[in-house]
Amino acid sequence: MESAKPVVVVTGIAGNLGSRLLPLLGDFSVIGVDLSPPQTDLPLQFEQLDLGQESSTRTFYELLHETHPVAVIHLAFVIDAVRTGVLDTERMWQINVAGTARVMEAITEANRTAENPIRQFIFPSSVSAYGPSLSAPAREESVLAAHTLPYAIHKKQSDEVVQQRAPALRGCSVYILRPHIFAGASVENYLLGAFRGTINGKGPRAEKMRSEGKRLPCMMPRGQQYLDNKIQFVHVDDMARLIAHILHRDPEAQRLTILNVAGRGEPLTFGRCIEMAQAKLVRVPGKWAMKLVLQYMWKRQISAIPPEALPYMTGEYIMNTDRLRSFLGAEYENLMRYMIVDAFADSVKSRG
Repeated sequence: MESAKPVVVVTGIAGNLGSRLLPLLGDFSVIGVDLSPPQTDLPLQFEQLDLGQESSTRTFYELLHETHPVAVIHLAFVIDAVRTGVLDTERMWQINVAGTARVMEAITEANRTAENPIRQFIFPSSVSAYGPSLSAPAREESVLAAHTLPYAIHKKQSDEVVQQRAPALRGCSVYILRPHIFAGASVENYLLGAFRGTINGKGPRAEKMRSEGKRLPCMMPRGQQYLDNKIQFVHVDDMARLIAHILHRDPEAQRLTILNVAGRGEPLTFGRCIEMAQAKLVRVPGKWAMKLVLQYMWKRQISAIPPEALPYMTGEYIMNTDRLRSFLGAEYENLMRYMIVDAFADSVKSRG
């Protein structure tokens, strides 16, 4: 008689990465956790849960205790306040940072008495945790110096929570993946939106501009250095392949594995991204002027880019990914299929 498939729990299953990952998990019985169910026909046990609530720790523990998963993949995270409707920063922190701690607490409790403990915990952190201005490519041991942008600060704090709590997970291998900016045709985020000229606000003026087929120009302060700043991307499908690959590996002997994740090849300059996106470039006198415009567009609900994102739109933050290449070995190019330039090209094709 064929044995049942091993169970994997995925929080944030309805998000973009969750939806790209789900088709790769055919060898597992998937339990998806989110505020709302994903749009999918794939087999899935869905559990509605708000990790921003303190009571979710108990509920999540009971789910783990009943279903005996081999792994938990924690994708639940508020990135875009406007798109998710979570505009309150404290509520965002409760979901992002406290929610991560709650998930880990539940795993710790479940593993305390389990005959077959959860063996892997995978958490995607972010390049933004390193901060928006790096003098050299960040390595995994580089200081986490995120500031200003709530999303980035929350990634830094969650990353630290995972590092601190990893030893308490009792026999569970912990993976922190720090991806650069997600790219791909299905992806929506601040930086891709800026290059695409996406009018992603929820206000009536934004609605009218969208109906007229308008694009916002790409804005940069004056000065060649802003166009010369380099940026990496990682295709969301490569990130999904990496997570699925880790699930199929034997758990690491070491308790904590941290990996920077970016596409293959050389970074792009912001100037090259603007060219590839066929965006109209508007130069403003300085960062102060760019912030004023971002504030104007935000307040009038034309753009969903928060003014606090300014340092991440005008700084340079590149990562060294040697450890990822070494970790994957011969599988590196098979899993990380997209060059950085191709990942970005996939994000802006047919948007001219």
